[in-house]
Amino acid sequence: MTHPRLVGINHVALEVDEIDPALDFYGKLFEFEVSERSASAAFIEIGDQFIALIRGRSKPRDAQRHFGLVVDDKEATRRALQAEGAEILPGRFLDFLDPAGNRVQVVQYDQIQFAKTDAVLRGMGLVLGKTEAALAELRANGLA
Repeated sequence: MTHPRLVGINHVALEVDEIDPALDFYGKLFEFEVSERSASAAFIEIGDQFIALIRGRSKPRDAQRHFGLVVDDKEATRRALQAEGAEILPGRFLDFLDPAGNRVQVVQYDQIQFAKTDAVLRGMGLVLGKTEAALAELRANGLA
């Protein structure tokens, strides 16, 4: 039997205490558009992907469960987090907790294997390259 192939992640859904404060927090860190908004949910667009903010917590906070965001400038993100007084977690990565306790890890686009198509980058108004190390990783996996 042939199994279906994983192609990517369409979205991540985050439980938040309230929608407006969550949008305010993320809006102070990142530039984004909200495609849909209701009293119980908001959808933050990230090109061909999105983050769904869903009001209400059903699980306790977790020390290890997290998701990774890709940014164009990790150090600018660190400065924005510091300016907002966000809890930046110790370690070699840039991990932080949002006000609802969601753990987020930030990585920089040019330094990792993850890649957007040129058309998606253009649609997002971005011109981004890759470091040689990231290109080598992509090539080693037959992705460049």
